[in-house]
Amino acid sequence: MPHSFKLALADWARSDGLTWAFVGKALLSAFIALWLAYRLQLPQPTTVLATVFIVMQTQSGQVLAKSFYRLIGTLLGLAVMVLLIALFNQERVLFMLSLALWIGLCTAGAARYRDFRGYACVLAGYTALMIGLPATQAPESAFMQALWRVLEISLGILCTGLVHGLLLPQHSSDDLRRSLQARFREFAGFASAGLRGNLGVERFEACNVRFAAAAVSLENLRSATAFEDPHMRLRSGRLGRLNNEFMVLSTRFHGLHQLLQRLAGAPGQRVREALQPSLAELDALLAPLHERLCSEADAAQLAERLAIAKQALMHSIRQGRTQLAMGQPGEAQRLDYDTAAELLYRFADDLHDYAQTHASLLDHQHAREDWQDSFRPRANAAAAAVAGVRSSLLILLLSLFWMATAWPSGGTFAMTVGMVAALASTSSSPRRLSLQIGLGALGGACLGFFLTFWVLPWLDGFALLCCALAPVFALGAWISARPHGAGYGLGLLMWFCMLSLPANLTLYDPQRMLNEYLAALLAMGLATVAAAVLLPPNRPWLWRRLEHDLRMCVVQAVSGRLRGLVGEFESGTRDLLSQAYAFSSGRADVQRQLLRWMFTVQEVGHALIELRLEQERLPALACYAESMPWRHSIRLMGRALIRLFVQPGEGNRQRALHAVEQAIDTLRGTAEPCAPQFDSSPLRRMLSYLHVIRSSLLDPLSPLRSPGASAYHHGVAHAA
Repeated sequence: MPHSFKLALADWARSDGLTWAFVGKALLSAFIALWLAYRLQLPQPTTVLATVFIVMQTQSGQVLAKSFYRLIGTLLGLAVMVLLIALFNQERVLFMLSLALWIGLCTAGAARYRDFRGYACVLAGYTALMIGLPATQAPESAFMQALWRVLEISLGILCTGLVHGLLLPQHSSDDLRRSLQARFREFAGFASAGLRGNLGVERFEACNVRFAAAAVSLENLRSATAFEDPHMRLRSGRLGRLNNEFMVLSTRFHGLHQLLQRLAGAPGQRVREALQPSLAELDALLAPLHERLCSEADAAQLAERLAIAKQALMHSIRQGRTQLAMGQPGEAQRLDYDTAAELLYRFADDLHDYAQTHASLLDHQHAREDWQDSFRPRANAAAAAVAGVRSSLLILLLSLFWMATAWPSGGTFAMTVGMVAALASTSSSPRRLSLQIGLGALGGACLGFFLTFWVLPWLDGFALLCCALAPVFALGAWISARPHGAGYGLGLLMWFCMLSLPANLTLYDPQRMLNEYLAALLAMGLATVAAAVLLPPNRPWLWRRLEHDLRMCVVQAVSGRLRGLVGEFESGTRDLLSQAYAFSSGRADVQRQLLRWMFTVQEVGHALIELRLEQERLPALACYAESMPWRHSIRLMGRALIRLFVQPGEGNRQRALHAVEQAIDTLRGTAEPCAPQFDSSPLRRMLSYLHVIRSSLLDPLSPLRSPGASAYHHGVAHAA
């Protein structure tokens, strides 16, 4: 076999080959589940197959995680629905009102979590609909229907998990390792360019957005790998720690880069010249890492080199300080140099910690596994509540319409709108996803009508049935595997299975099928309209709320509980930025404004947390006592910063700036019994953090100078 053909085959196997492997596994799991459903005489094989297509994912870990949370959601929905049927089986209006409230609560939970836990919320509502709506017509059989639904869903989960886990598995752990290595390689090139002064504004912003999104996605991958790989489960704490340390590392570099940018003019030239040898030393370590992926063994070597380099870096920093002193610098220049030097050294120290944690993944057991902090996502409560209220209103209004008209397909009508609204609540654009599901279901309706009345009557036996269904299932799975086709594929497969799949006793009733599809498509259209009209999330009201949530992260940094605050701050700000970018897609001006808020919040908030941690570690000496004037000035500064970030404005910015300068002056006038170097003096380190806050408040590009409500108001006019 020619070498070029082997390379082409390997390249195909890594790209399109994975897609076709996914399609093949989807077909196999669907037909195994369908055969078992027919063989076991289950009442609704459609539920089994719909479960297969909902659970299927390209990676086995995600299949197992999704299956686990689907089962939890199913059992929760079952328990709630049985309770509601027992309470309100004689009162249809009260029952539908309770069902609408439950669906709204589940939809709000899905919008709140946006991960596998959110998927459990979606399924808790979906299961309640599947059990509850038929129960309104036959409440005496509701309990048995509920048990059958659980058995059917469990069968679909079992078949999908076994096929995807045993046949050509695509492990989430492999994707996690590749993502970790690729992220660090990109960061090494990013930081190296920043240390050399070659990092443009566009690249700086784009990389920070990607790093924020990667932090969120890697946390979801970490959760998925725990279901498929016991070796990765043993490393779960270290993987969480690695993600947290990377966020701290990128925040530290952001502060350093911003300070170096502010020193780019003539006033900061002498400071940069004194810093240049120190910057070059760290750049020499990072630049080669941009050329290749960094494995665990490479990380171990990097950790060893950094342990040696930190000593040389400290010597270089002291030489730079001596060089600067020869030119008789002013107090501002000395403070700029000391702050930049400390940030640079702390960046090297954070990089060393990250490399050590990455290298520790080589071992099954390691002391760095002991990690208590966790990734804590942040979602806007108002957005989640709006999604829940939207779903509740749709379910309630359409259910009342169904009861008033006695439409035979009204159950499908109400059930579909609830399912689509819940599924769309996890998307940044519910209108677009609802529309995709509707178009996919329309395609499924055409295929289903053709197969049911022109193909299936000529078939005899399960093998021929599989041959007839295979093109539809393969098409839906192939569309679902495409980057932007998940909505179309889900709509095609789900509603084809629900409305066109033959039951154990097949009925050929064109009028019923047309009614069912008409009800489903009409419900999807109403869900799309509701998502576009009833406070859609990609509008200025939510941009302003997310900006407010970002600003509140600084308030949390000032007054929040110190334990676990670093992880909560770092993960929360990145999760909010990822949501803000998704919700403001297509609006570069809004994204830029939100990104500037993110930079300001990270810079000020991180410095405040470091300031608090430094005070927490102070020894019991008189100069560090709570009654000292510098302690009081820092408390006043914290209150001024809270006022500023709660209500941005020039007046509050000036008051906060005055409070920061007052704290700096008070700290300068406080003597302590140690050398005034940042590696030995706590007050010297705190002075650097205060200087970072002061520099951020003075930044001419800071949104604190001109709060960005105007960009959002412009968005209203633009959207109109």
